[in-house]
Amino acid sequence: MAGQNSMRVYVGTYTRSGESEGIYVYHLDMASGALTLAGTGGGVVNPSFVALHPQKRYLYAVSEVGEFAGKPSGAVSAFSIDPETDGLTFLNQQSSGGTGPCHLSVDATGRFVIVANYSGGSVSILPIQDDGRLGGATDTVQHEGSSVNPRRQAGPHAHSITPDPGNRYAFAPDLGLDKVMIYRLDLAQGKLIPNDTPWAQVTPGAGPRHLAFHPSRRYAYVINELDATVTAFAYDETRGALKDIQTLPTLPESFDGISHCADIHVSPSGKFLYGSNRGHDSIVIYAIDGETGKLRYVGHEPTQGQNPRGFAVDPTGAFLLAANQNTDIIVTFRIDPETGKLAQTGHVTEVPTPVCIKIDEVK
Repeated sequence: MAGQNSMRVYVGTYTRSGESEGIYVYHLDMASGALTLAGTGGGVVNPSFVALHPQKRYLYAVSEVGEFAGKPSGAVSAFSIDPETDGLTFLNQQSSGGTGPCHLSVDATGRFVIVANYSGGSVSILPIQDDGRLGGATDTVQHEGSSVNPRRQAGPHAHSITPDPGNRYAFAPDLGLDKVMIYRLDLAQGKLIPNDTPWAQVTPGAGPRHLAFHPSRRYAYVINELDATVTAFAYDETRGALKDIQTLPTLPESFDGISHCADIHVSPSGKFLYGSNRGHDSIVIYAIDGETGKLRYVGHEPTQGQNPRGFAVDPTGAFLLAANQNTDIIVTFRIDPETGKLAQTGHVTEVPTPVCIKIDEVK
């Protein structure tokens, strides 16, 4: 069990290398930033992305595969969390409704999991039963279309799906369409209903990947994988509508190599935005103007490893943990609360092919 001055950290990984056991549970020391292994959750293939139930009793993970139960599909797995040992117990697994699921979220009521299927180009919603187990999908929406990059955008690729802070809408950046698809969350019927404003457009060839909301609920930020940019949007939460206000590069002008963006998070204070660059192998840092939502470039911090796929900021805003997938390490940085800049703590944790990090504040 995590101590009073620590937080639980859940790490999703790829098991295809044969070295990972699946999901790893750590305790984060809030004084030093050190990670201590607390347990693992195995038995599922490629649990690359994980999401925590709001009651902190269950954890959900995608299985990023192309076949499940003999059919073309990925899977979503449910685990219970032991509050005493922090151990994970596998509960059950359901089809994700499409191939290659890469991201999932739990709605704020804890009644549904929503999942994005990258390879299949679809999004699904699955009910959560009273015991934490998953029911079969009650709705799957297939995206249609393409965009300008013939290699990466010949068809739809839903790359994430995130509820808004009001839990009324769900936003699914589709890398293949250059659109952020917008759905109304029908929690009575378990449906994803296309919004009256059904999408927000990004620059052709940008490849939107992940989205993060500002704590004020007035802004949202999308990181674009293919052209290495971040797009800032004004958010109208009454209509579930996004309005483009700014797009900035995530790479320094001097960089001329190949780099693709991955993850994006706003600091709990709402003062800073962070994004990860795979290739440049860095975290880009922006300051957020609280009045306009616009971004100002602050700097870059090398992640001390290769291919920073995912990262997380702890709920207090003290630390940023970066998962370097190709070098099998998570590196802990301390966040300067005034400037947003990152400083190495010296704590480097070996984890096989880390992809996703979720930090849980211990109550």
